[in-house]
Amino acid sequence: MGHKTFDRGIHPSYYKELTASKRVESAPLPKTVTIPLQQHLGAACEPLVKKGDLVIEGQKIGDVKAFVSAPVHASINGKVKDIELSQHPGGVRVLSVVIEGDGTAKEWSGAEIDLNSIAPEALRDAVREAGIVGMGGAAFPTSVKLAPPKGKAIEAVILNGCECEPFLTADHRIMAEEPGKVVWGLKALMRATGAAKGFIGIEENKPDAIEALKKAVGSTGIEIIVLEAKYPQGAEKMLIKAALGRKVPVGKLPLDVGVVVNNVGTAVAVYEALNYKKPLIERIVTVSGNGVREPKNLKVRVGTSFEEVLGLCGGITGEGEKEVLNGGPMMGIAQSTLSVPVVKGTSGITVIASGKIKPEKYDPCIKCASCVAACPMGLMPYRLGDYGLKQMLANFKDFDGQSCIECGCCSYVCPAKRPLLQWIRMGKFFIRREAQRAAAKANNNKATS
Repeated sequence: MGHKTFDRGIHPSYYKELTASKRVESAPLPKTVTIPLQQHLGAACEPLVKKGDLVIEGQKIGDVKAFVSAPVHASINGKVKDIELSQHPGGVRVLSVVIEGDGTAKEWSGAEIDLNSIAPEALRDAVREAGIVGMGGAAFPTSVKLAPPKGKAIEAVILNGCECEPFLTADHRIMAEEPGKVVWGLKALMRATGAAKGFIGIEENKPDAIEALKKAVGSTGIEIIVLEAKYPQGAEKMLIKAALGRKVPVGKLPLDVGVVVNNVGTAVAVYEALNYKKPLIERIVTVSGNGVREPKNLKVRVGTSFEEVLGLCGGITGEGEKEVLNGGPMMGIAQSTLSVPVVKGTSGITVIASGKIKPEKYDPCIKCASCVAACPMGLMPYRLGDYGLKQMLANFKDFDGQSCIECGCCSYVCPAKRPLLQWIRMGKFFIRREAQRAAAKANNNKATS
């Protein structure tokens, strides 16, 4: 105790011990990959290849000129088998490139470059061309974060090494096994943004990673900030408040308080993009839960199916129904099929007995305010849930539902077992749909006028 933290939040059971000490294993090359052309927030990519084309590992196969976007690349050598709508782990169908591999692989290596010899703009361009996005799950294009609008000076870059989601240990292993790449990547991000200060925020329950990072940091001036283990410590607004004492105002972004937050996995991807010329074609995935025969941390090619990844861990075990989640139990999304592919934002695949993760029924709200006491954003989830469920969008907006970070603390503490997070997500979805319809109508009126 006594470490820095934020207000409210919860202390769930973490189950990190299942994989925290397991070194990362490289998964075998998949025979086939399905690579969605949208693995990021923002505009979807358009295909740059067609059926029958031969592609090589690292080749750009999708891109778009939109500012908020990121290109996608082939993760294996082979032939384009098809370009089709396929199921995405986010719960939607996305245009995807299916590649049949030829069994060969490329060796990625190189020497560390001198960061001072590269202009910040060139660094940002290289990050964008590598298709790097936030690898903690949000998948926001990293190049956009590194290019704040004029008048928004970035004073500090924080690397997020908290990994507060139960079961997941991919970031933990990255910091413990490749601390040098993490620190170098942070320096690159500082160079790209012009930030004078660099920090790495990490929870106290990762002592081996803390020690490894301290050795790697040395006398660079980068500060390791050890934080209390509490959920959702890794949410960027919570991390900024805990680490630097700065509060991001409602409706504002971290850059409005002079800060950029990136995941430690993103920093390693930046290292490899700049030194190896390697785009983001693989990532570390924690495969865990009480429904996995042999939990592991695996380095997996983007586009590999969940079914294949789970097979490398001995498959799903035990009797009865299971829930397979993209991510962890707090913010993860349940999957309807195991044919969905690993994407850039897949930090974990968690398999849990369905009775342990989702109640069969819920009771009326008893107005206990447990959800209010737990909400790290200081919202009223019990009201937002009702407004989202009933599509009372004006009320949802009035109670600041758009500020919800979807951490799931409210659902976790609710004694009535009400699926508040699901209902709040519904409210946000209906607001987005309303805005899209309004924009489409405005465009149609403009075109006919």
